[in-house]
Amino acid sequence: MLIVKKFGGSSVANKERIENVARRVAEDYKNGNKVVVVLSAMGDTTDELLEKAYEINPDAPKREIDMLLACGEQTSVALMAMALSKMGLPAISLNAFQVAMHTTSKYGNARFKRIDSERITNELESGKIVIVTGFQGVNKYDDITTLGRGGSDTTAVALAAALRADACEIYTDVEGVYTADPRMVDKAHKMKEISYDEMLELATLGAKVLHNRSVELAKKYGVQLVVRSSLTEAEGTIVKEVTKVEGMLVSGVAVDKEAVRIALVGVENKPGIAFKIFDLLAKHNVNVDVILQSIGRDDTKDISFTVDQTQAKEAMALLRENQERLTIQKIEEEVNVAKLSVVGAGMQTHAGVAAKMFEALYDVGVNIRMIATSEIRITVLIDLEDVQVATKAVHAKFLED
Repeated sequence: MLIVKKFGGSSVANKERIENVARRVAEDYKNGNKVVVVLSAMGDTTDELLEKAYEINPDAPKREIDMLLACGEQTSVALMAMALSKMGLPAISLNAFQVAMHTTSKYGNARFKRIDSERITNELESGKIVIVTGFQGVNKYDDITTLGRGGSDTTAVALAAALRADACEIYTDVEGVYTADPRMVDKAHKMKEISYDEMLELATLGAKVLHNRSVELAKKYGVQLVVRSSLTEAEGTIVKEVTKVEGMLVSGVAVDKEAVRIALVGVENKPGIAFKIFDLLAKHNVNVDVILQSIGRDDTKDISFTVDQTQAKEAMALLRENQERLTIQKIEEEVNVAKLSVVGAGMQTHAGVAAKMFEALYDVGVNIRMIATSEIRITVLIDLEDVQVATKAVHAKFLED
């Protein structure tokens, strides 16, 4: 078998954990498998590097940020190769340039275009364990790019697809995918399996266990994932196309504390204005989620929407720069908000899910600021201070007996 194994930063945070991962990799290798390992940067390395960058230059160029952050994963893979070598096993570490892993040119949030698998295949055929840097790629200018937070998951899935791997295992510091963040909801429980669509919604809406683009790739290329702990031998959660779990109204509850609400007050109430606003943001790759438009009055209307904290500064700058052209009287930004979502394929065939969610929030006195829905999810915007009590209430309403 050819197995792709990805280990997150907490799994390789220090010498002992690197040696633990090396032992797990060695076990698969000694059982006759070909093994490709994808690693994140050690522990909090990425945050520490970013802190250093912004100490030097608060507006550091994104190209140079990517150049800096790539050092984290290169450290991890080199140390892992050394650990395996110490055990007497043949291993080689490769960065994105050596593979090569071709991406788009958007620094900080690049996407894979293709992966040249020849180098990895040759190393595997020669009997080596191949250890590859996660989170990074190379653009058409031969510059290092990064894929955004959690991008090592996407690296692993992309490699599994390119190499036609038999298994893709994502190791983290939790034992699988839970019905809610177990740090917030003590009665959250691990799921045995979950569909690609449900996992994609949860990942997009704040569940940190998988990078949302990794789930997109897995669904597109039919890569079945297993999410499990690097610290225990517990069975994990399988992410696949069709699950055996039938009749589940809601699979999980997700929270995104990194949302920012932007309100455009007094926008001219005529056809095409909303298009111009959101087209401007889309052309600069600003992702917009929950949108609310008021009923027009006095030939104006108000439009509110949410963006991620990492894109809020860029979004505000774009809107202020084009404020007059877009006929916006006032632009407001609010950061003390959060998105709370319920996700489940069962929503497609059951009525009353929204009412049940709103009842749970009403029961604990939580006010809803905005609402967005799809076939398998309902998202509400609430005050950040209400997140804990709201999450517990909604989880109890849908997922606790």
